Amino acid sequence: MELKATALGKHLAQHPYNRVTLLNAGVNVAGEKHEYLIPFNQLIAINCKRGLVWGELEFVLPDNKVVRLHGTEWNETQRFWYHLNERWQQWGEEMSQVAASALDNLVAWYQEVAPEDKWLSLDKVEEICQRTRQVLQALPLPEQRIPAFDVCRDTWLACKSWLDNAQAKRLAHNQHYTEVMLERHADFFAQVESAPLNASQARAVVNGEKNVLVLAGAGSGKTSVLVARAGWLLKCNQASADQILLLAFGRKAAEEMDQRIQSRLHTGDITARTFHSLARYIIEQGGRKAPQISELESNTAMRHQLLLDTWIAQCQEKKAQAKGWRLWLEEELEWNLPEGDFWQDESVTKRLAPRLERWLGLIRMHGGSQAEMISSAPEVIRDTFQKRIRLMAPLVKAWKKSLKDDNALDFSGLIHQAVNVLEKGRFISPWKYILVDEFQDISPQRAALLGALQQQNSQTSLYAVGDDWQAIYRFSGAAIDLTTSFNDHFGPGDECALDTTYRFHSRIGEIANAFIQQNPHQREKPLNSVRKGDKKAVNLLEDTQLHALLDKMSGYVKPDETILLLARYHYLRPDLLQQAAIRWPKLQITFMTVHASKGQEADYVIICGLQEGKDGFPAPARETILEQGLLPATEEFTDAEERRLLYVAMTRARQKVWLLYNKAQPSRFVDTLKALGVPVLKKP
Repeated sequence: MELKATALGKHLAQHPYNRVTLLNAGVNVAGEKHEYLIPFNQLIAINCKRGLVWGELEFVLPDNKVVRLHGTEWNETQRFWYHLNERWQQWGEEMSQVAASALDNLVAWYQEVAPEDKWLSLDKVEEICQRTRQVLQALPLPEQRIPAFDVCRDTWLACKSWLDNAQAKRLAHNQHYTEVMLERHADFFAQVESAPLNASQARAVVNGEKNVLVLAGAGSGKTSVLVARAGWLLKCNQASADQILLLAFGRKAAEEMDQRIQSRLHTGDITARTFHSLARYIIEQGGRKAPQISELESNTAMRHQLLLDTWIAQCQEKKAQAKGWRLWLEEELEWNLPEGDFWQDESVTKRLAPRLERWLGLIRMHGGSQAEMISSAPEVIRDTFQKRIRLMAPLVKAWKKSLKDDNALDFSGLIHQAVNVLEKGRFISPWKYILVDEFQDISPQRAALLGALQQQNSQTSLYAVGDDWQAIYRFSGAAIDLTTSFNDHFGPGDECALDTTYRFHSRIGEIANAFIQQNPHQREKPLNSVRKGDKKAVNLLEDTQLHALLDKMSGYVKPDETILLLARYHYLRPDLLQQAAIRWPKLQITFMTVHASKGQEADYVIICGLQEGKDGFPAPARETILEQGLLPATEEFTDAEERRLLYVAMTRARQKVWLLYNKAQPSRFVDTLKALGVPVLKKP
């Protein structure tokens, strides 16, 4: 069947199309030089219009495209449109049945892959959306026509909602799942730890995302969550004990975790490891004999002697390098070196030994070649950094030779070798779930080990518990952005926060939380206290009042209550503590640096040394060029890590905090604390 424009209509219309032919399942619109084949599966609407004299057919296509035929005799146009529309509608009814069947199958598949009693992961949502797009694109009907057919309208809308609102549907699904799990397994969450888990803890435990970052503020029960998480995986048969890897940063922390697991989960099959013990296990299982750890790692005197002997020989034998070392130590570290053979001066070597040890450690942690280290250094310091690296080269060489002679590894080499074993496929990770404690302290080197494990097993789930507010170890290589940009480094996942602290009351929380969140780069999270605190719980006090403060405390502090005295550096330990046992025999006073206090708590905390200057708090920036080139990049916010350090100090306290400042040179943090409402006391 065909419709043609009249001779006059064709002449006056001057249009590229002057005839249309009805095909089996489409139409062909043609002219003298052009033709357009339109299958029914691309045809959205057919409009029949009457002009002043002639008829007009309008074929509407996707993307608002319209093909028109002008100049046809009106009655013929109507007749053709009627037959065409009837054929088109009949074809549509037939195709709607095909579409309905495909959509019904897709909706049924949703129930299989996203049942109510299973967590709906980001990966699964992406799979759902991808398959939905494939099915919708394959439907024989144009998308715009589907709502016109009752048989497939509702299922089509259900499928479309996955593409339009996938994340909202995921959140609603997982919210429902979580509520069901918390109610169904209420006994587990009430008994898995010594105290019942609160709502935020329990929600963190049941989160089934592939990668999860749990932001656990001070005193919020991160260890309880880690233990409960392991127990949950076992209880729900998501993993066997040998598929769970629990990682801690230190041996003591790992041992404490083991004890908690054994006492709470009643199993010895899950063992917490340190990163070093994990690396050792991977190397051994990868076909090599158990690696021996060099005595240099445990013997400080031996370590220092090796480095100093090499350094002294270097200065003696090569005048150019001796000159380079003099420039480094005098100009950058501002040391006053003796004339002549300064390397023979005992005071210089004693002072230099820990520096050499630190610099070597950073170089070993990096693990790259000289060229790689130099190229990765910031351009503004690259020339000087290159000179420093070359001066350190003989020490690095001597260190490696000592390791080789003893057929041993140092700790950095241990992790580098484990990564190498994984990347070469000599060890296949059996762990489905990796749980990491104190994640904010992770370094790029340790992160590389986690990444290699993830690559080995695509099903690996990473569950990281930490607190970016307490990230205070950049000096040892920790990179805070591995926490604050967790998903960028380890893949898409979820983030949840433990919102309640059981350590300190609301007044300490109010001051500490406001203080740390003045840095906009810290992750926002709620951290509420279960106890109320009075306005006098956090105070500023002149450092000359320490003796008077302890005198007063001796009158009301109970025998079982503890006092933690903190300072920025160990050598700032107050002299009066030498007589503390005699002067205040009933007071339980412990002194430590703020860094060492991480993980500790006490009833009362006294923070010393809030002053400006060389020994100040915040500490003045004094990284060497070598450290600037090897450590993670510094943050844009001024005193970011020092601010976190003071936050850690304040949040060790359960009841009360005193911040002792120098009246002549008060720390710049003092004004900040005053602005937050911390009162200044003239006397305790």
